Amino acid sequence: MTPDELNGFFEALDEWASARDVPSATLRYGKHDDQLLDLHGSEAEGGALVMVLHGGFWRAPYSRRNTRALAVALSEAGWSCANVEYRRLGPGAYQPMLDDVRRARERLAAFDRVVAVGHSAGGQLALWLAAEGLVDAALALGGVCDLAAGFATGLGDDAVAELLGGSPAEVPHAYALADPAARIPLGRRQVLVHGNEDDRVPIDHALRYAERASAAGDDCLVVELDAGHFEPIDPRSSAWPSVVDALSSLSRELVRATPQ
Repeated sequence: MTPDELNGFFEALDEWASARDVPSATLRYGKHDDQLLDLHGSEAEGGALVMVLHGGFWRAPYSRRNTRALAVALSEAGWSCANVEYRRLGPGAYQPMLDDVRRARERLAAFDRVVAVGHSAGGQLALWLAAEGLVDAALALGGVCDLAAGFATGLGDDAVAELLGGSPAEVPHAYALADPAARIPLGRRQVLVHGNEDDRVPIDHALRYAERASAAGDDCLVVELDAGHFEPIDPRSSAWPSVVDALSSLSRELVRATPQ
């Protein structure tokens, strides 16, 4: 997609979500303008939650608007769901971003079972939450799973170097903390839903990560779709049922449908 086509795609997704008229509450987990989330469901009921983390190669122009339709559709399917915003800052400023997703999870402490669902760069954040033991499982949709590999291949116009402030040799401490692949085994279930036509994060990226994770003892599965990078977050797409199936099968004892 060209930039104009991509913007049009996200605008159409947002219009679709608005038309569904699904209720939500915007909650703050900090004082910064970006430290907020939209919750579909009731904190009072507790139980299980899907925590959604948008992509955009960790850059400021992209926001939770991009995953609003995904969150709305999951809510309609019966899950409590939080669509999380977080700070997207300058080169090397990865720590505040990690702090934000941690604080968002802490703000949602009423939910005792959480599956993190992240698209693209949000996949890295979802897997990082799993590595930290803050969520029970992670579902990455076209996710960036291996930051060192992403640096080596220049994913997202060198987005990894921008995020962490350099190469693995230059900032090894940053990769050791933030890179899910450096944290293997994560000790949590992981499902990687990935399109075989993904031109932003090629599917080989997910396959290599899953092979390493499985070899280290993690329960890590790749679900390959005949799709590109953005279909997994589009409830209107033919890929969407596979996303719902992957979330449902990830762990039925962790993700409980809310009463209808």
